[in-house]
Amino acid sequence: VQLQASGGGLVQSGGSLRLSCAASGSIGIFSLYTMRWYRQAPGKQRGLVATLTRGGITVYADSVKGRFTISRDDAKNTVYLQMDSLKPEDTAVYYCKAERGNINYWGQGTQVTVSS
Repeated sequence: VQLQASGGGLVQSGGSLRLSCAASGSIGIFSLYTMRWYRQAPGKQRGLVATLTRGGITVYADSVKGRFTISRDDAKNTVYLQMDSLKPEDTAVYYCKAERGNINYWGQGTQVTVSS
């Protein structure tokens, strides 16, 4: 199983980016997975940014509420993170994760850099 994250890049403060995370391989039924986005800034621990459960419940870190939106397209085995009103403090490597029971798959990370 492979999770391929993409969509990162350099953007000015106030700008937007949309991250994608596509699953491939023998992941099974993608819609049964809870999907999460994490981020890790230099010198900091990896932190949870957004969650989308298989039932459609979304949960966001306080720091991104109202600015980020997590969504999924189960037909494409893909989860997205729409990031608006970006701030320099959003600069980090963003990782996606698929969870089902005790099964966890991580993506390789995509760099997001927000300039002031």
